[in-house]
Amino acid sequence: MSRTYLGEFEELVLLAVALLEQQSTGAYGVTIADELQQRTQRTTSVTGVHVVLYRLEEKGLVASELGGATLARGGRRKRLFTLTAAGQQVLREMRQLRLGFWEALPTPFFS
Repeated sequence: MSRTYLGEFEELVLLAVALLEQQSTGAYGVTIADELQQRTQRTTSVTGVHVVLYRLEEKGLVASELGGATLARGGRRKRLFTLTAAGQQVLREMRQLRLGFWEALPTPFFS
């Protein structure tokens, strides 16, 4: 199996999906953009998030389905995203890769 490589923003979006799908609000464009903005202190557009979500879906790392229509959204339905098993595996691999680098740094590096 070939390794899946993610850019920084892709990884952050994937992490946000993993976090938000555990919450009652679910992971959809607006909640993901809000979570990223809150945690990174960077302005994040919903359009940019959607572009990445669809790319992650093409890679098989997230899946999506339409939620129910709500009055708050004028009867429109939300597209909810969930992490796939492949997405979970990629996040585990990215975590291990990053931890390996951090652990390899000499202690005086942080002084």
